[in-house]
Amino acid sequence: MNLTEILSVEQIVPRLAAADRWAVIDQLIDVLVRTHKIRAEDRETVRKAVKDRETSKSTGIGYGIGLPHASVGCIQDVVAVFGRVAPGVDFQALDNQPVTLCLLFLTPQGQFQKHLLLLSTVARFLSNKENRQKLEAAPSAEEILAIFRSAA
Repeated sequence: MNLTEILSVEQIVPRLAAADRWAVIDQLIDVLVRTHKIRAEDRETVRKAVKDRETSKSTGIGYGIGLPHASVGCIQDVVAVFGRVAPGVDFQALDNQPVTLCLLFLTPQGQFQKHLLLLSTVARFLSNKENRQKLEAAPSAEEILAIFRSAA
């Protein structure tokens, strides 16, 4: 599975206006609702699942990357949304650096293998410094999606 299978231009936010990780998560979930990837009535269920996961252990993996995620019963397929935050927000990351690149993804409950596969694929892609620099410099959602496509 690669990100271009689950990301569209509408699911990429080049400039999130958020002061903390909870606002980042809320804004990204709102994009999933707006793009009909999750139902409006499931917003709070998704928010609680993602925030519970984030509270148990930060998904700030270092190098300015945040990967908030959860498994939820209210979706049938994996969904994702990507956003950039300048100058960055505190995610209590492993390296104590602010998060500037954030990918939130959800997997259907019980699909643990898909969850792990996507998590490892994304982490591997974003651990590459050149990929991160390209994502940070891209001026538009279209160009950000093209960077993800180049890795597929």
